[in-house]
Amino acid sequence: MHLAGVAVGTIVSIGTAPLASALIERVVDGRRLTRRWTLAAALGLFGTALLCVAEAALTTDGTGRTSMAGTLLGIGLGLVAAATYALYSWAAHRLITRQIPSRVAMGAVFGLGGLFLLPVLLATGAPLVASWPNAAVGTYMALVPMFAGYVLFGWGLAHVPASTATTLSLLEPAVAAVLAVLVVGERLLATGWMGIALVIACLAVLTTPTPTHRRPREQLRNPEHHDSETGAASIAPR
Repeated sequence: MHLAGVAVGTIVSIGTAPLASALIERVVDGRRLTRRWTLAAALGLFGTALLCVAEAALTTDGTGRTSMAGTLLGIGLGLVAAATYALYSWAAHRLITRQIPSRVAMGAVFGLGGLFLLPVLLATGAPLVASWPNAAVGTYMALVPMFAGYVLFGWGLAHVPASTATTLSLLEPAVAAVLAVLVVGERLLATGWMGIALVIACLAVLTTPTPTHRRPREQLRNPEHHDSETGAASIAPR
């Protein structure tokens, strides 16, 4: 985000994570990509792109002067971030589906991650404790978005595939934009509101229950019934 900007960094890191997650599931688990997921991902990605374009239009200074090398490096780092986020979601999903409680899996992952980040904190964390506002913001970030958010994310991974969970996370920039308008007082272009609507449509496509076709009672009572799809008679298992 520092190199490519917040809008580009958001769309690259969050927007491409579902594609990376689906690719991991396809290659490693052999999981087929459903038409519903493909439609939802397309809606979510396009909506996120419109939202970020709207944010970029509001934050640009009109000069158009950017470092191409820096932007490309930022995009590359965003793609790496998306791949690691997708890999983390997939690995956590595998742990949870192997009868490991979601809270245990999340605690282990973030506990080990925290140990690896301790040297970074010691080397660069002086401004974090330099004032009470900085420390309060840091504490809030640790407790609410990280602790509470990822405990709930782990619970969700226990019930849906990793590709679905990362696709649902496309709601994050949409919620951030709405909060920016309602709380901070920022302005959002019509393009941004259209993007939010597409992200909500993505969420609706993913979460709408699939209709199930129940067999008529006559067929359930009679073990020999007619298969309407194949046109052949079949014997129901006893």
